[in-house]
Amino acid sequence: MNWRSHFALTKGQRNGIFILTGLIVLLQAAILFFIFFPWSSEEIPAEIPEIIAYQQKLDSLKEARQNFRKDTIFLFNPNYLTDFKGYELGMSLEEIDRVKTFRQTGKWINSAEEFQQVAELEDSSFHKIRPYLRFPDWVTTKTSRKFSASASEKSAASTVELVDLNSATPEDLQVVQGIGKVLSERIVKYRYRIGGFRSAIQLNDVYGLQPEVVQKITSRFQVKTMPAFELVDLDTAGLDDLLSIPYIDEKLAREIINYRKLHEGISSIEELTKIPGFPSEKIDRIKLYLAKD
Repeated sequence: MNWRSHFALTKGQRNGIFILTGLIVLLQAAILFFIFFPWSSEEIPAEIPEIIAYQQKLDSLKEARQNFRKDTIFLFNPNYLTDFKGYELGMSLEEIDRVKTFRQTGKWINSAEEFQQVAELEDSSFHKIRPYLRFPDWVTTKTSRKFSASASEKSAASTVELVDLNSATPEDLQVVQGIGKVLSERIVKYRYRIGGFRSAIQLNDVYGLQPEVVQKITSRFQVKTMPAFELVDLDTAGLDDLLSIPYIDEKLAREIINYRKLHEGISSIEELTKIPGFPSEKIDRIKLYLAKD
C-alpha cells in the first residue's frame, strides 16, 4: 500500500493551509493588541463636574480650618493640658512640657498666675490664654483648718464640724480609717477631674473606695461648697452641653440627641435608661447635672 498518496497535498491545498494559518495568527495578534492596548472612541474630559465640586468642597474645608479662631476654644482646667489644647492656645512645646512635668510631680495648678509661672509664659501670651482658663470655685476657698490623726480628736469626731469635701486636702482625708496616701490623692484627683463633688455619693466612683470607707468619709466630710455648674436641660442640650457631664462621653451624648429627635423629646430623666449604652447604675449621679424633672 502506498501511504504517501494519502498525505500528498496539491499546490492549491498547500496555499490554502498557509492562508488559513496566517489568518489565525493575525486574529490572535489583534486580540492580544486590544487586551494590552485598550482603545475607546470616547475622550475622557479633562475636568469632570463631580470632581470639580468635590475639590471645591475640600478647598473650603481647608480654608475653614486655616481660619479657625481661638474664640471658639472652650474653657478648660489647665491641670489637664494636652498637646492639642496647648497648640490651640498658641503655646510652644517647651511651655506645654513644663506644665506636664509640673503635674507629673503630683502638684496642682490652682490659679492663672501659677499657670503662667509654671509654663514660664510671657505676659503677652499669658493675657491671650488667661480668658480660657477655668478653675473650680472651691480651689480658692480651701479651709485653713487641718485635722490631725491624734486619738483625742478621733474620739471627738462626732462633735467636730464637718469639713467641706470640695476643699479637703489629701492630709485631711487621711484621718479617716482605711484611707492612706494613695486613696486620699486619688479622691482629690477625681474631684479635679469632675470639676468638684456635687454630692458625696460620687465618692462611690473613686476606684478602690469600699462602701464602708465611703460611709466613714461622710461622717467627717460633706459637700458645703457647690461647684459652679449650669444644669443641663435635656430638651435643648447640645453635644457640648452633654459632654460637660462627667459620666457622658461623645458616643453616649450623640445617642441621647438621636433618641430625643426620634421620640420628639425626653419626658423624664428615667427615660434615659432606655437608650442603648446608658449607664443606668449611675443615673443618681447623672441627675445631679440635669435640669429635667
